[in-house]
Amino acid sequence: MFGFNTVSLDKKGRLAIPAKYRAQLIENKESKIVITKDPQYPSLKIYPGSQWQIIASKLESLQGLDPIVRNLQWTILGNASVIDFDATGRMLVLIPSELRKYADIKDEKQISLIGMGNKFEIWNVNNWEMRQTGGSLSTEILDVVLPESIKSMSF
Repeated sequence: MFGFNTVSLDKKGRLAIPAKYRAQLIENKESKIVITKDPQYPSLKIYPGSQWQIIASKLESLQGLDPIVRNLQWTILGNASVIDFDATGRMLVLIPSELRKYADIKDEKQISLIGMGNKFEIWNVNNWEMRQTGGSLSTEILDVVLPESIKSMSF
């Protein structure tokens, strides 16, 4: 699941997973999608259920007394929204309003959906374009020193 897409949000804040990704989701028998905050950028991560289980298990197993680890757990696990969807249907995914607000897409009609292999990212179109041209966003967090327990993890 790779590539850039501009997709529409309906009035309820739902997006339809593009057709080019549906076959893989059906093949993998995915019936859940998890949406959560990106801990570094004002964007969202979408994980198929099977990938989410891997990420969640790794995060749950980390030592929560480390403040950086704990903050990542709060951001990623604490803001996760699990959504059931019909893989044979239109694959509509509702983005909760709190998450739309975090990613600055609450009043947007178009969003950027980026296929990142085993997950997707959702961005406000303008923010995505700014990041692609080297601009920085006031809400991005780039100066965190990660503990060794997290450095090898892929979010």
